[in-house]
Amino acid sequence: MTGDASFRLSRPNDMWALPNLVVPAAPFNYIVSAALAFLGVRLFLRGGGKWATLFLGLGLALTVAAFLVWATAGKSFSLTGMLQATMVRAVPIALGGLAGVLCERVGVINIAIEGMLLAGAFTGALMGSIVGGIGGLVAAIAIGGLFGFILAALVVTYRMDQIIAGVVINLFVLGLTSYVSSQVFAEYRFLNNAPVFRAYNIPILGDIPVIGPMLFNQNIFVYGAIVLVVVATYYLFYTRAGLRARSVGEYPRAADTLGINVYQTRYINVTVAGMVAGFGGAWFTLGSVGRFDENMTGGRGFIGLAAMIFGRWHPVGALLAALVFGFADAMQQKLALLQTPIPSEFLAMSPYIATIIVVAGIVGRSRPPAADGQPYIKE
Repeated sequence: MTGDASFRLSRPNDMWALPNLVVPAAPFNYIVSAALAFLGVRLFLRGGGKWATLFLGLGLALTVAAFLVWATAGKSFSLTGMLQATMVRAVPIALGGLAGVLCERVGVINIAIEGMLLAGAFTGALMGSIVGGIGGLVAAIAIGGLFGFILAALVVTYRMDQIIAGVVINLFVLGLTSYVSSQVFAEYRFLNNAPVFRAYNIPILGDIPVIGPMLFNQNIFVYGAIVLVVVATYYLFYTRAGLRARSVGEYPRAADTLGINVYQTRYINVTVAGMVAGFGGAWFTLGSVGRFDENMTGGRGFIGLAAMIFGRWHPVGALLAALVFGFADAMQQKLALLQTPIPSEFLAMSPYIATIIVVAGIVGRSRPPAADGQPYIKE
């Protein structure tokens, strides 16, 4: 193994030497992982709690490891690069999940995360091309906040069905950005040529093997996502304002009785959530390719909702779940570049398969805030 944690994997006939027994590595991994996963599912069905999650996680991890041994056989594979790509690709999902947490903790379902990400990506490319990267980033955050405010107005003031309101915003943003992309950007290409924020290596920390490049040699979006998760966790669980916000999501009538302004709290949280989603959307253009393409978010907002559920409506949990989805996304990209024998269409499905597994409840039962999705009418 070299300094950047690159290594060459041979075919699955590589042998693990055990006392008086020699077993092929990949089949042995599959057997162990299948046993652990089966045990995890059995414990889950019997209400095994944390032990079920642990065994299921170990089983899935070993399955993935064995799969990588088989898929990358005879090819050079960089573990450091894989982990670094995982962190990068988890950013929009983590920020989308965080936006969902901020909304649903005050009782508002935010299906519009996908549209907010797309609006942030579009605005970041447009304004970034005109005024530069910082201006594009600020504009993306502002447009995300605007759509958050619109969502709050629709569901809090006018008590529109929250699912329908989110779908309306998604369709509106998709239609508008698709039209401008095909009609305007195609002719005036200088409006779709934004600068990209480069990675910044933090001295000393960035030199730590494996962990350094993964966490401390990234661009502003990765650092921003980590900071926002820490700030949101502190706000929701360690401040008086966060306690009030969570009370609005659990029992708004009781919160109103205690003098908490339910409408104002929901407006503020949903608007801030939109700003977080706008920042996440800017990653697609200002943090990745520097240009906007039609529907380039590719459902990451919906995957963010799955990460929120997987993370049990907690900012840190949403980030950890986003890393799982980011790993699936990074894996299909890396394996496609290595020209593995698996068809590219199946590799492209992996992030969405992981989403289906999570939403189906395989990872454990999650309880949303009690007033989630329920409009409040002040008497």
